[in-house]
Amino acid sequence: MWMIIFMLLPVLGICYIGWHVWNIVPLSALWRTIIIGALVASFLMLFLNIGRYIDRLPMWMARWSYDVGSSSLFVLLYLALIFIVLDLGRLVHLVPRQWMYQNYYATSAIAIGLFFVFLFGNIKYYQKVRVPLALTTSKPLAKPLKLVMASDLHLGYHNPRKELKRWVDMINEEHPDLVLIAGDVIDMSIRPLMEENMAEELRRIEAPVYACLGNHEYYSSEPAAQRFIKEAGINLLRDSAVVVGDLCIIGRDDRTNQHRAEVSQLVQKADMSRFTILLDHQPYHLEMAEQAGIDFQFSGHTHYGQVWPISWITNAVYECAFGEYQKGNTRYYVSSGLGIWGGKYRIGTRSEYVVVTLDKEK
Repeated sequence: MWMIIFMLLPVLGICYIGWHVWNIVPLSALWRTIIIGALVASFLMLFLNIGRYIDRLPMWMARWSYDVGSSSLFVLLYLALIFIVLDLGRLVHLVPRQWMYQNYYATSAIAIGLFFVFLFGNIKYYQKVRVPLALTTSKPLAKPLKLVMASDLHLGYHNPRKELKRWVDMINEEHPDLVLIAGDVIDMSIRPLMEENMAEELRRIEAPVYACLGNHEYYSSEPAAQRFIKEAGINLLRDSAVVVGDLCIIGRDDRTNQHRAEVSQLVQKADMSRFTILLDHQPYHLEMAEQAGIDFQFSGHTHYGQVWPISWITNAVYECAFGEYQKGNTRYYVSSGLGIWGGKYRIGTRSEYVVVTLDKEK
């Protein structure tokens, strides 16, 4: 159902946008046809990405197809919002009718406005935000610990090894005791990760790394994803728990696996006398961690919508779509992600990694 809605809305949007573009652009019929055709072609490239047809293309062409196809969704979204505002303005007689027909100034204003919005969004994507988070515990802790937590790397055609190198350098600069990744290490295809040997880059992380699966590991082929994660030196926790010093780390399989274990079952495998961290990619049913006595849950998946106003939708869907949260004695952090899916734009949201300091209660 969600996939049908996801595809149907852009199609309706293209029809709505195409009609407005045809009316507002002060060019010949040929040029207006070319512009609308380019919008439609860009959107159709998205299907090449989702269907993994770009895996058959040369790498440079696959990257270009991915960027154009996925970016078109955000461009269409903002064009639709602009035309909706203009149409509403016409209804209440705030927008003159002539603005909507063969108008050079309106066309220029829309084009320039979109350019700067997406330029700003792209620059903001590359500005990774360091989020400090202090946690305390009454459970045994020999010394204060520093943990770097991240989610949603989405390594692939749009996040290449060069970008991953920068992320690994940022993590190593923290000198963490442990690194935790809450799923979606991989984007849609394993191919660019293998061709660029990104596993070698991940092995440079100077601390033990533990991760759980995300939905995109399933989209990219879960067996291949597991092999890559192992080759990258990452300890995969799939419905399992491990003791690491004074910590107990639980990794829950992704919600895509309908047969995954319940949190109440996972804690039976865990040493709950230690500070317990649950990695669960999708932040649904947060009460489960509270009821099971989990100390801290780290999740991702939402990207906080990536761009406004999709962030409003994630706020409506999830109990906590982004940031810190608490239920009872259980604390949570839902990350907007270090990487991103699709077009590399952050508008009203941020790319981030979380630096947790864990200390004894005073």
